[in-house]
Amino acid sequence: MTGADYLLPFRTRLRSMRTESFGADPAGARMERIRRSPHFADGMFQNPVGARTRPSGSTVEFAKTYFQKEQRARRTPKGTVPVHATTLADLAAPPATGLRLTWMGHSSVLAEIDGRRILFDPVWGERCSPFPFAGPKRLHPTPLSLAALGPVDVVVISHDHYDHLDLPTIRALAGTATVFAVPLGVGAHLERWGVPTSRMRELDWNETATVAGISLTATPARHFCGRGLRNQQHTLWASWAVTGPEHRIYHSGDTGYFPGFRDIGAEHGPFDATMIQIGAYSEYWPDIHMTPAEGMRAHLDLQGGRPHGVLLPIHWGTFNLAPHAWAEPGEWTKDAGEDAGQAVAFPRPGEPFEPAGTLPVEPWWRPLSTSLARPWRRTEEQAGPGSGPAPAARSDLDLAGER
Repeated sequence: MTGADYLLPFRTRLRSMRTESFGADPAGARMERIRRSPHFADGMFQNPVGARTRPSGSTVEFAKTYFQKEQRARRTPKGTVPVHATTLADLAAPPATGLRLTWMGHSSVLAEIDGRRILFDPVWGERCSPFPFAGPKRLHPTPLSLAALGPVDVVVISHDHYDHLDLPTIRALAGTATVFAVPLGVGAHLERWGVPTSRMRELDWNETATVAGISLTATPARHFCGRGLRNQQHTLWASWAVTGPEHRIYHSGDTGYFPGFRDIGAEHGPFDATMIQIGAYSEYWPDIHMTPAEGMRAHLDLQGGRPHGVLLPIHWGTFNLAPHAWAEPGEWTKDAGEDAGQAVAFPRPGEPFEPAGTLPVEPWWRPLSTSLARPWRRTEEQAGPGSGPAPAARSDLDLAGER
């Protein structure tokens, strides 16, 4: 930086220091379309119901919880995560039932539906961060390389946070013939990274694109966006309802619980399988991520209020993003499924399964887990099913980072 650079406005200098991983801000015709969205008001995208997007509670208490040595140990597996060893061979033959899901870790799922391949929130990078040397690091390897995965018809992105939209992964996929279905505004990032607009389907909530006979609808979610310190909320976040000739599936992306799940289910369900976020929750941000109990409640809402289809838990096990124990989302979801009489699949990363076939249900995480106290049993008895932990006292907690 030269002496003359200090004469530039601070915002201009800050923008010049942004690496390519930060992506790009929407502009021009894309920004005009954003301003016309019914979900854009007061200069930013709005949630379907009110949501606090900044952490709440005491900074001191959060720091004690998050950085204490004993607490850090709880948030990582005690050994090697058992990644499925034969993913590539298992994917060689098409699914016998027409629908097969393969959880690759975190929120990344390959869905083979009615002869098409849909890849949700692919993150193959080592860190979910704009920098290769800092940020949450992967706790297990990817089950197979992107090259070995082979061609996919559509890549679906739920929102632009680093643990869902990964520059190295998008760069690799940009060189293929795949179509990208993304929420409104996210296309600006993809354009900067080499994805041509002709291969993008950029959707507002309740808009639908059809690709290779599969309908993809961006449905509401309760979350937020942003890839830098200057977050203008100019890119939308979404969940996705995907419909083929024979099957229906749903991917939640990141979301807090809200009543709109019932409307999504009534419009697009019921679903043969849902992929529901059940990890990275905290009493410090109760509005933007679901607990496993809330995730189960969301699945039932999507299915018309009754157990139906199969729930695949996502957004857990791969990155350390919250104060809860590493294995807690798995255990809590298992208990919630048994309580509700709902079928839940617990595949190892890379383990394909067909929702209409035999489900993987072994709690594979237990040998790697510290002892869990099951506080959700007490919470649900006190507050009722689906309530989650009581929220922390609300005061501003200004922490860097995005979840």
